[in-house]
Amino acid sequence: MAPPPEEIRSESVPAPAPAVVVTVDVLTVSELKQQPQEDEKQVWKYLDVRTEEEMAKGHLHNSHNVPYMFITPQGTREKNPLFVEQVASLFTTDQHILVGCQSGKRSELACVDLLAAGFMNVKNVGGGYIAWVQNGLPTVVPVHTPAPTTAPPSPTPAEFAT
Repeated sequence: MAPPPEEIRSESVPAPAPAVVVTVDVLTVSELKQQPQEDEKQVWKYLDVRTEEEMAKGHLHNSHNVPYMFITPQGTREKNPLFVEQVASLFTTDQHILVGCQSGKRSELACVDLLAAGFMNVKNVGGGYIAWVQNGLPTVVPVHTPAPTTAPPSPTPAEFAT
């Protein structure tokens, strides 16, 4: 009797596990932003993924803004389809990036997308801009000046004499 045919085994290679998002608190972020580094790629940069409208109300000094979501005319949120491409135009995949939003939720989703796209050094800012402000850390808040009004011309001295 002939031996049974050998079974052909196909060992499947497991898919790589999705990268784990590292979240850091705002006090750690403040320290990381201040650390001097000889190599520019080692300097932690801040990426604010809030909408332009949110960013205009206040933001961290020297932050870059690439919205992760847009608000549609209907008032719903829609993911920015060019998010990763826009971030790639500002940063290389080996730069150190701190990703923040208003509360830490959108920035966590943004970190997942960036890690999946090959960005190696991204950290989520836990608590986001709200926690940053609550901890009394410095922000840039634009000063809104009122629109100039057209006042009537001042009377001339001759008009006072009449």
